[in-house]
Amino acid sequence: MGLALLGCGPTGEAPADDSTRPATDWEAIDEATAPRLVVLGVGQDGGVPQTGDWLNPGWRDPDRRVLVSALGIVEPVTGGSLLFDATPDLPEQLFRLHEAGADGLPEIFLTHAHMGHYTGLLWLGHESMGAQEVSVHAMPRMSDYLRSNGPWSQLVAYQNITLRPLKADSSIVVVATMGVRVTPLEVPHRQEFSEVVGYRIEGPNRSVLFIPDIDSWEDWDAAGRRIEDEIARVDFAFLDATFFANGEIPGRDMSGFPHPFITHTMDRLASLPAGERAKVRFIHLNHTNPALWPGPERDRIVAAGFAVAEEGEVFTL
Repeated sequence: MGLALLGCGPTGEAPADDSTRPATDWEAIDEATAPRLVVLGVGQDGGVPQTGDWLNPGWRDPDRRVLVSALGIVEPVTGGSLLFDATPDLPEQLFRLHEAGADGLPEIFLTHAHMGHYTGLLWLGHESMGAQEVSVHAMPRMSDYLRSNGPWSQLVAYQNITLRPLKADSSIVVVATMGVRVTPLEVPHRQEFSEVVGYRIEGPNRSVLFIPDIDSWEDWDAAGRRIEDEIARVDFAFLDATFFANGEIPGRDMSGFPHPFITHTMDRLASLPAGERAKVRFIHLNHTNPALWPGPERDRIVAAGFAVAEEGEVFTL
């Protein structure tokens, strides 16, 4: 398939409302040539160690460092790639995407305008790599924010990035990754500068849900969407796991924090069949979250039939 490299011009994407168009001849794609999903980071926006936490061993021990949450997809035949969120760790994550087989820069899909999810775009700019026309897919408010506020507006003006509009619940087909279908799903979360979305990502054989930030599953219920139903539609579900439980941050009542605790998510999903629970991989863990490391909290997650996402994991789509 004569597919253009990503980040080098138009994407060849389907119109945003063309959700019924066949992605590609998927019957011809086997496991060896199917797109691969790579976990590029699992930490909350500040990563680990977090600035100011000077006693954290990660400052001196690279094995105790955690990159900010992001997912990458690489199509092994063409080298086309996608990146879900542009984190402060973008340089390292682009290298890891390259090591996984990406040829050129990825198309980028943003979830929202919080620090850990879009600030890595700066590395594409004039002062760093001076990229050209990297496709950045974003919702309307997110696009307007980037277009209207510096320093992001310079990326647009210098054509380091090309903004491509998204519409909630409307799929696009990314030709450069052999027809991976991406659908943004609006989620309730703090919206100071933009909407907040997660993504359903569908390959030829398997599909993925990526919800790194949400206020609560119950707020999503009120909006007419249940997390149980979304898990049922996919093969893997990477879900917000910012905090393990109340009391994790000493001296603070965390009951009003805008994230579902891992313990709450496990309780809510406890009645699901084992196969459904096994789809869940917790991601976006704060530097205080004890489930980042082996120990009783992670053992509890595994015993309940769930898992914690790990940097470097690869899943065939």
